[in-house]
Amino acid sequence: MTLVIHDTTVVTVDPDDRVVYGGAVAIEADRVAAVGPSAEILARYPRAERIDGTGKAVLPGLANTHTHFLLAIARGIYEDLSPPNRPPFTAGGGLSTLPTPKLTPEEQVAIARLAALEALRSGTTAVLEDWTEVDAYLEPLIGTGLRFLFCERAWDKVNGSIGDTGPFQRDAKLADTTLARIESLHCKWHGAAGGRIRIGVSAWAPDMCSPELLRDLRGLQDRLGVPATIHLNQIWGEVAAVKTIRNRLPTEYLDDVGFLSEHMIGAHCRCMEPHEERLLGRHRVSVAFNSCIAARRGLSPRIHDLESYGCNIGLGTDNMAEDMVEVTRTAMFMERVRRGDGRQPSPEQALRWATVNGYRAMGIPDGGSLVAGNKADLIMIDLRRAHLVPALRVVSVFVHQGQGRDVTDAMVDGKWLMRHGRVLTMDEDQVVAEAERVASAAWRRLFDSRPDLKPPPGFAYR
Repeated sequence: MTLVIHDTTVVTVDPDDRVVYGGAVAIEADRVAAVGPSAEILARYPRAERIDGTGKAVLPGLANTHTHFLLAIARGIYEDLSPPNRPPFTAGGGLSTLPTPKLTPEEQVAIARLAALEALRSGTTAVLEDWTEVDAYLEPLIGTGLRFLFCERAWDKVNGSIGDTGPFQRDAKLADTTLARIESLHCKWHGAAGGRIRIGVSAWAPDMCSPELLRDLRGLQDRLGVPATIHLNQIWGEVAAVKTIRNRLPTEYLDDVGFLSEHMIGAHCRCMEPHEERLLGRHRVSVAFNSCIAARRGLSPRIHDLESYGCNIGLGTDNMAEDMVEVTRTAMFMERVRRGDGRQPSPEQALRWATVNGYRAMGIPDGGSLVAGNKADLIMIDLRRAHLVPALRVVSVFVHQGQGRDVTDAMVDGKWLMRHGRVLTMDEDQVVAEAERVASAAWRRLFDSRPDLKPPPGFAYR
């Protein structure tokens, strides 16, 4: 049956950034059928199921182009343990002075479901999840109804982590194992849930992958016909490591081995020389601007330059939090501060990064905007909240003042995942309680087994 959401404000994020006040959206099966004035759409579909959207706005769902669901376990911990941004870099590399606790498959599912719950509640409809051994928690996430691009990670360095300038010791067996995991995951899950689940390729980082592995990954990507992603120029320690080991800048190194392409997403790209930014633009690479983690670490990419050179800019949450509303606002603010410009980027541009650009980065050209023929992935926000009134410029007021809790409804592939503020695909109380139990037990196990590790100040050790 056709569904029409009427008498609402429709934010299309079409090429003209059209906003239809007093508008309607018609949905047939998993697609947007029409957008226009309410009277016109209701007349065109007289037998449709009607949903009154008075006092609300309908927007495309938000696309998260870079996250790690299992790192939700480190909320309140990793945000304040960032490595130094200037030499001398942290001995041994890495991104935190604390490891994450090892989790059983059941515990991984509990944390992943918590992250999915926050993502959905905050208006996310499409997620690029980058991790290793994703198969341990993938299947339970299908039931959340979210659209996923799962990217299984490959690497072959065995004597250090990101930012380690020591000699590169390659483990060919590890390379083969991680490549095989990607192929196996793709064979098992790619196209599942009516195409809502897709499998991509991930290289961990330039300093974690040999030239041989990167070439093999590119070949596998081409053979499978899927997007690839990599952490790129994430911290200055990574840049120092690649320069020491490869005598190249990270982006130059990827270009040398043929890894850059318009079907690649570079996550972060915040420690770059202008020459590298031009290289990314030449290849039409997508960049995942992880604005909140960038702000926490005191680093930010030159988004205007990357975009002007030809890069497609998407947004991502990266670690700990899954609130794409916050990410969108922070992206606009961070770039305005970096440029010293109180007007640019505009809210419309930031929303485009969070929607249609993100879908495009993930290889979904028919998503992220509310135009006829596109996927029916959308959210509704309540404009009657005090901080959103008056909603005279709805995109501006939502990007500047919006909160995740303003999202009351969410739909993917024409199916409701949340209605009137109630999540339909998960038992919210159970998900939250189980994640709290799992996280507390896991951190206790870690510190009990590692007396050399010091809990951070204010840690609730129970």
